[in-house]
Amino acid sequence: MAAAYDLFSRQGIRAVGVDAIIARAGVAKMSFYRHFPSKDDLVLAFLQKREQLWTHEWLEAEIKRRAGTPRERLLAIFGVFDEWFQREDFEGCSFINVLLEMTEPANPVRQATAFHLANIRIFLQALAEGAGVAEPNDFARKWHILMKGSIVAAGEGDRLAARRAREVGRLLLASEPDRSLGSGGGARR
Repeated sequence: MAAAYDLFSRQGIRAVGVDAIIARAGVAKMSFYRHFPSKDDLVLAFLQKREQLWTHEWLEAEIKRRAGTPRERLLAIFGVFDEWFQREDFEGCSFINVLLEMTEPANPVRQATAFHLANIRIFLQALAEGAGVAEPNDFARKWHILMKGSIVAAGEGDRLAARRAREVGRLLLASEPDRSLGSGGGARR
């Protein structure tokens, strides 16, 4: 799994064959297929691992560490992204990459990718609710577009994409009156 995670994160899922994963992992082909009957099974496991490591243990945890209120946490996303975009090993978003690689809507890998992206929107919607925005689902979708757009722009070479997205995010937040009670947000008036 570690070998696949590294290869898929850096090169994408279509560019990496099972033989390359087996060679990197140093396991026998029989052992590989005992754990993962197909490459799709391995990709699905990779996506789950990516959500655990990237979404929950890194992004969500770092946002909570950096900011206290839901509004501050929304903006903190772009501070985290800015540092990520400056790294030499910036690899982009595996969920976006896989979604673009797998074009067939019924493909289980594409569906799983859409599910993992939806989980990010659920997190954003909870922040939007806490921030007291009027339409949290709609707001979360807009914020997610800012996030994904900044990742793609960084992939194009715009190392300042997160800073630009934060500026647009500030405007979006300013257009939403804070309907939360207290500075921590949560309940509506």
